[in-house]
Amino acid sequence: MPMLSIYHYLDYRHFLRDYYEDQKKAKGSAFSYRSFARFAGLSSPNFLKLVIEGKRNLGLKGITQFSKALHLKSQEARYFHDLVQFNQATSDKERNLWYQKLATSRQYREIKEIEEGYFTYFSRWYYPAIREMVLVPHFKENPAWIANRLKPRISKKEAMAALELLLKLGFLKRDDAGKLIQSDRNITTAREVQSLAIRNYHRQMMTQAMDSIENTVREKRDISSLTIALSPEKFEEAKRRIQEFRRELNVLLSDESSEKMKNIFQINFQLFPLTEGL
Repeated sequence: MPMLSIYHYLDYRHFLRDYYEDQKKAKGSAFSYRSFARFAGLSSPNFLKLVIEGKRNLGLKGITQFSKALHLKSQEARYFHDLVQFNQATSDKERNLWYQKLATSRQYREIKEIEEGYFTYFSRWYYPAIREMVLVPHFKENPAWIANRLKPRISKKEAMAALELLLKLGFLKRDDAGKLIQSDRNITTAREVQSLAIRNYHRQMMTQAMDSIENTVREKRDISSLTIALSPEKFEEAKRRIQEFRRELNVLLSDESSEKMKNIFQINFQLFPLTEGL
């Protein structure tokens, strides 16, 4: 029986790799790719190796066969099934659906509580906005006050949940007087959750930018674009300059006194191709 917990993983290939290494250490020559294939009822003796290396995917039959060979109990097998579907999904819509299934597992929530919180933080546009709101001098730690000042508005319940999560993740903390302030804490998490959460964040913020064209007066926004032909070298230079400018702008704007802050703004940067194979 494997000593590893499937619930520690958000990449089934990493789990399979660690399982193989553990079994190899414990059983030596008695365990091999061939013996695993035989126990799983697989026709290819190297199929486990190919799956671990990302050269093969698992179908529904393969998931069942692997669950048997891995000695997974019913709940673990169900988690393994959802994990495979999450990793092999071909769109963010599918990945989000399968991640929500993974997150319903009690065992996953107990082990991956921070990762689930990180996913929530970046998957809802107003969480980073509320974190910035505490810098405003007249900020009130009142869910109704917060909800009514966001654009578009959110519910009081959503604002309350946001405050709780921001404190739990360490993105906000209380000073000696009990007032909410920002902390410098950075949260790291599994690459699979992080990349999906960040893509959700960018998608929501671009939607917010589109809405601002109609719902925000021109004097209170700045939206511009540039369409230009680039060589591969100039493309890389453009990316580098955008990244440098973003860092410089962050330092410059973050240096302002909190007493002068009146609103929370979103600044987006996008560079993407409009053609292919020219």
